[in-house]
Amino acid sequence: MKRNREEIISQILSICMDGAIKTRVVYKANLNFKTVEPYLELLVKNKLLKVQPGKRTFYETTKKGENLLKAMENVNRVIGFRSL
Repeated sequence: MKRNREEIISQILSICMDGAIKTRVVYKANLNFKTVEPYLELLVKNKLLKVQPGKRTFYETTKKGENLLKAMENVNRVIGFRSL
């Protein structure tokens, strides 16, 4: 079953709650490196993720990202979709 864009974004925000490198995001979200890049760029651009550069780039969900994730979960709960 294909996931929609919102499900993928929700998964990425959830994975990055305690911080994650790109490899962890790719494997946990079941994506590939080519697919995950536009999502990470979009989330960073919109300040939903913050980047901590170093030897390995580290992504962490911001407060704004946490708020979006909670809102998405609430919408899914209200309309009866499974939890993301």
